Amino acid sequence: MSLEKTPVTIITGFLGAGKTTLIRHLLQNPEGRRLAVLVNEFGDVGVDGDLIRACADANCPEANIVELTNGCICCTVADEFIPAIEQLMAREPRPDHIVIETSGLALPKPLLKAFDWPALRSRITIDGVVAVADAEAVAAGHFAPDPAKPGDLAGVDHETPLSEVFEDQIACADLVLLSKADLAGAEGLAAARAAIAAEAPRTLPMLDLTEGVIDARVVLGLGAAAEDSIDARPSHHDGEEEHDHDDFDTLVIDLPEQSDPEAFAAKVAALATAQKVLRVKGHVAVAGKPLRLLVQAVGARVRHQYDRPWGAGDRQGRLVVIAEKGDLDRAKVQAALA
Repeated sequence: MSLEKTPVTIITGFLGAGKTTLIRHLLQNPEGRRLAVLVNEFGDVGVDGDLIRACADANCPEANIVELTNGCICCTVADEFIPAIEQLMAREPRPDHIVIETSGLALPKPLLKAFDWPALRSRITIDGVVAVADAEAVAAGHFAPDPAKPGDLAGVDHETPLSEVFEDQIACADLVLLSKADLAGAEGLAAARAAIAAEAPRTLPMLDLTEGVIDARVVLGLGAAAEDSIDARPSHHDGEEEHDHDDFDTLVIDLPEQSDPEAFAAKVAALATAQKVLRVKGHVAVAGKPLRLLVQAVGARVRHQYDRPWGAGDRQGRLVVIAEKGDLDRAKVQAALA
C-alpha cells in the first residue's frame, strides 16, 4: 500500500455561489487526475449531486461520487462525513484527489478539525480550502453586517446570519474565486475584492471566475496542508462544542406539471422579493416535454434549462426553497408557485 497521503480540496461558498459549476468543470478537465467527489446538500433533494453525476467518466466514475443530503456535513462529522471519506478511500484504484463540496450554509472549519482525527490524518492532507464568492452579490453588500445605529455601544456593526456564514467561509480559505465575474463587471469585481480583503484575517489570493472555468492545476495543487494551520483560521463559532443552522429554513415543494417555463421562472423570481428567498433549485415537469426542466435561482436571478429525461414513474416536479428563519411560509410559497 502507498504511504503517500491523498490530497483533499474543500470547496466552500454561500448558497448559489457556483460551487457545483466549478466542480463540474474540474471533472471535465482533471489534468490527468483520478478524482472522487463528496457533495453535501442543505435539504433533502439532491440537485447538485445529480448535476455532478452527469459528469461521471473514467477519471471519476459514478461510484466515486458520494452524496450526503441529511443536513450540513459540518454537523454530522462522525456519523456521516468520516464514513463517506473512508468509503472513497477504499475505492480501487484509489482516487488521486478528493474534492468536497460543502453545502452553502456549512462552516468549513469543523471539517478541517475532522481531518485531524488519527484515522484520517495519517492518510489524507487538506491540499486547500477554496471559497467561491458570488462577486456581484458581495459587491452589492448582501453579506455585509448591519451597520451600527446611533446609540449602539462602541458603534459596532451587527453580524447577520448571512455575514457570519460568509465570513467563516472566507476566514478558512486558502484561495478565493470570485464567481460570475461577467455579471459583476470590473467595478463590481473591484468592490468585491475590497469587501473580502476587509473581512479576511490574512491576505488571500483572489481570482476571477466565469461559468466555473479555471485550470484544475490552480485549484487542485495548493499544497496548503490546512490541517496544520487550523488555529490561523478564525470562526464565529470558535469555542462552541457544536452549532446549528436555526437561522435558516428550508422547504421542499412538490409541483404540478407546468405549461410555460418562462412564466414559472417569473414566479420563482417574485419569491425573492415577496418572501426574501435566498435560493431555489430543483426540477419541474413541463407539459409535452420528456426532459426535466432544471430550475436554479439565487435571489431574483433565475436560470432554467432542460437537463435529462425523467426516470420511469419519476415525473414529479420538486423544488428546494431556502430562506432566513421566519421568512418562509409554506402555504404562501405553494400559492405563489401554483
